[in-house]
Amino acid sequence: MENLIEYLLLFGNLNQQQIDLISQKATETELRKEDYFSEAGKIPRQVGYVVEGILRVCYYNNKGEEVTKYFTEEKQFIVDINSFDNNVSSTEYIQAVTDCKLIVFSKPDWEDLSNTIIGWDNIVNKIIRKALLQKVERRSPLISEDATTRYLAFMEKYPHLVNRIPLSYLASYLGITQSSLSRIRKNIC
Repeated sequence: MENLIEYLLLFGNLNQQQIDLISQKATETELRKEDYFSEAGKIPRQVGYVVEGILRVCYYNNKGEEVTKYFTEEKQFIVDINSFDNNVSSTEYIQAVTDCKLIVFSKPDWEDLSNTIIGWDNIVNKIIRKALLQKVERRSPLISEDATTRYLAFMEKYPHLVNRIPLSYLASYLGITQSSLSRIRKNIC
């Protein structure tokens, strides 16, 4: 819980009473590798904060191929925010890549925090803005660079993730086949 509070305090001020309320509303949970935090076709009912582990956001394209959009690691929130906020079915899956420990808030508890804590929405908006900038930063190079350059850039930017993510997920994220990724890795080493 301390990890979450420290993270929130990076984005705004909270007094002890507010911190206590956040702690009361939060529950800790674990996901096993490959379990889903939320699924396409369902309305997301919770927001998660990753204490330990890696999750990925993925979907199936019109060819039925699984596509990994991005990875979320420790000290980040995870939710399909559009579906969560608008109470609509998600088009994405959020799946544990590794065993994960999460701090979770139900939708009613999340809304209570918003209605009770002055400045909560401002803190949340700053977190969302940061997450969106990170997504754009991650995706932009994937469009214009060749596969080897994309892989090298991923390794440079996320060295702590490379050996924790299965090759199939990483290949999907990079927009290449697993055999192409294996070839690239072989040529680099």
